[in-house]
Amino acid sequence: MTEANILEEGKKRVVFLTGTRADFGKLKSLISILQQSEDYEVHLFVTGMHMLQKYGYTCSEVEKSGFRNLFKYINQNEYDSMDAILGKTISGLSDYVKEIQPDMIIVHGDRLEALAGAAVGALSNVRVGHIEGGEISGTIDETLRHAVTKLSGYHFVANAKAKLRLMQLGEEETAVHVIGSPDMDIMRSDALPSLEEVKQRYDITFQEYGILLYHPVTTETSGRYAKAMELVSALKESGKNYIVIYPNNDLGADRILEAYKEFEGHDQFKIFPSMRFEYFLSLMKQASFMVGNSSSGVMEAPYFGVPAIDIGSRQSNRAQPKTLLKSQSDKASIMKAITQALEMPREAESLFGEGGSDQKFKAVLDSESLWHRPVQKQFVDLINSSL
Repeated sequence: MTEANILEEGKKRVVFLTGTRADFGKLKSLISILQQSEDYEVHLFVTGMHMLQKYGYTCSEVEKSGFRNLFKYINQNEYDSMDAILGKTISGLSDYVKEIQPDMIIVHGDRLEALAGAAVGALSNVRVGHIEGGEISGTIDETLRHAVTKLSGYHFVANAKAKLRLMQLGEEETAVHVIGSPDMDIMRSDALPSLEEVKQRYDITFQEYGILLYHPVTTETSGRYAKAMELVSALKESGKNYIVIYPNNDLGADRILEAYKEFEGHDQFKIFPSMRFEYFLSLMKQASFMVGNSSSGVMEAPYFGVPAIDIGSRQSNRAQPKTLLKSQSDKASIMKAITQALEMPREAESLFGEGGSDQKFKAVLDSESLWHRPVQKQFVDLINSSL
């Protein structure tokens, strides 16, 4: 071990892995509370979409957050396949973990980077903490999320239903901690900029607007462009203003971006490769509605009482808040849903906690019992042993 890797006695070294604007927003309050503590040495492994100019090079936003010990790693070229990206991420993170020698790796959600982090931790005998496991959607994202769960030994979930799902997967109840969704910490805080600040920063002049956030479904390989064009056509014909944010970079994103070229030259659309999480939340808070297939429509929008139109199958098995409208992918269905969304009352609802996730998270990590738990976990069988 190098001199730089020698920790003060009793101090825990924790590595957070972030690959997207979305997971960084979720992890931010957790990173912050540990960095403020003298009991932890916090490191960030920054990779994935953060490093891509096409998607706004959001690594710069991570740097501006003031967190220490950032390590940047390019894990992909624009046209790499998802399995190739996974392999590169595992390779780069493995070298990093050997050098840093962390006590715990923290990953979030269901992205390839999270799977890589969990795999490296499990195979390196390093504790892995997983944020927001136990969610279901019905797409490949769900499969990856459950795989991350099985590679992780310490679980920080959003609600009691998610905890029960992890127990169904054989996780020990005492290893699953309900802390809520960490983005609620930011949504409830005074850290959100005013709407005027956001409009000034991003040159937005709309008084009323919807937000479009539409991602590819990687398991649905046919008709991607046609479905995206149905959506584009519906939004253009609706006559409403829209803030459009690029999709994630999953397989099929290029077809969505190709369809988005139809927005060019139309003043009712403002298009952004990415947006700082706090600014996005401020815009969402005042939006007339959301449209697309992002989990933001299920998790964040309901907290503000903002109606959300969920198109297609990407969020099929998620929680169904009162403000969520399901829509097929054709133009007529989307336009009908827009009309319904504009008529809906704003009724706030939270199915994923009420804030304070950071304090709950730190309380678990502060417990000596967590660090004394064996890294090798055991499967808890729900089947009656007499059968």
